[in-house]
Amino acid sequence: MLAKQKSSRTPPKRCIGTGVDKILGYGVMKVLIIDDSRTHVHSLKECLARHDMEVLAAYSAEEGIKVAKDQLPDAILMDVVMPHMNGFQATRALRKDPQTSDIPIVIITTKSAETDRLWGMRQGAIDYLIKPIDEDQLVSRLKSLVPGS
Repeated sequence: MLAKQKSSRTPPKRCIGTGVDKILGYGVMKVLIIDDSRTHVHSLKECLARHDMEVLAAYSAEEGIKVAKDQLPDAILMDVVMPHMNGFQATRALRKDPQTSDIPIVIITTKSAETDRLWGMRQGAIDYLIKPIDEDQLVSRLKSLVPGS
């Protein structure tokens, strides 16, 4: 999934809450992952935690919208293929809500067709990455989206 890099840093402690896992890092950037795959979420969490980011996770689009409104993350990583509401619909809903409209959304998906990328950007995503994701590329993109990170 992600190209792993070795780190001598002790991983942050994990706290499990009501349907939303949270890893507390020491950085300033808070990233919400919205993906129904627990394996992919775990992989992304480990990647971002290695770079001192605070990570929130939601396992459905509907839960992700709620967490985004409650926690106001600095950025959102959004999967596309999810049951019930898909990532494109969730991105559009977050863009239309004044409370979340300014949060940068990066779509991360296996859907590599150019039409999917264009549709995702049209829904309000500011970037579109194809799985598997390169760790350095992901971290660099996230840091470029959030001033001061």
